[in-house]
Order: sequence, then C-alpha cells, then structure tokens
Amino acid sequence: MTNSFNPPPSLLPILQKAKEAYLVWYQYYLIVPKTHRHTLAQKIDELFTHCIEAIVTASFLSKEEKLPYVRQAIRKTDTIKIFLMILWETKSLNDKKYIYISLKVNEIGKMLGGWQGQLIKNSPKLGEKK
Repeated sequence: MTNSFNPPPSLLPILQKAKEAYLVWYQYYLIVPKTHRHTLAQKIDELFTHCIEAIVTASFLSKEEKLPYVRQAIRKTDTIKIFLMILWETKSLNDKKYIYISLKVNEIGKMLGGWQGQLIKNSPKLGEKK
C-alpha cells in the first residue's frame, strides 16, 4: 500500500511567517484569562486570520491589484500590535509571551512594508494619491 499523502506546498515567506505567528498566538489565546479571552483576545484572533486572508488574496492577484490587500494586512498587523500591548499592560499576557509574539508580528509588519514599497516602486501609478 502506497502512502498517497502529498506534503503541503511551500508558502511565500510572508505567509509562512504569518502562519507561524498565528500558531504561537493560538497557544497564547488558549491561556488568556477569561476576562479578555472572549473580547480582546478573540478580536486579535480575528485580526490574525483576516491578515492571513489578505496576504493570501494579494499573493494570487496581479501586481496592479495587490496593493489594497497588502495595505489591509498592514492595518490588521498594526492593530494586532496595539491589542497585544493592551493585553500585556493588563497582565493578561506575561512579558516573555508578549515579547515573543511582538517580535513575530513586527517581522510580519516589516515584510509587509517591504512588499508595499516594492509594489509602489515598481508601479508608480500605485503610489499616486487620488
């Protein structure tokens, strides 16, 4: 009997980083105190999934169509940073966990910023304000 399992396809580096960060977040989400689990932590979880969705969508679009989705992912990432900070400041996330997940989210933000910069640089029309 032959194993018919195919390994998952390799992901874009930004998508791989976002997936890794989400998996870390998910472990934290499970242990966030109930006072925040169904409010702020749930919102962070939604923001992570929406960010990943925007990255996936952008990855399949033409260069001209990518920018709004990359910008959406940047906004979601920035909001995640603020909400994580609130969890930390309210002691719902300890220092070690906050630092670890924040570093991962910051890395995603830098990658998204670089992607946005490349899209604008390679297509001057994308950078124009309306």
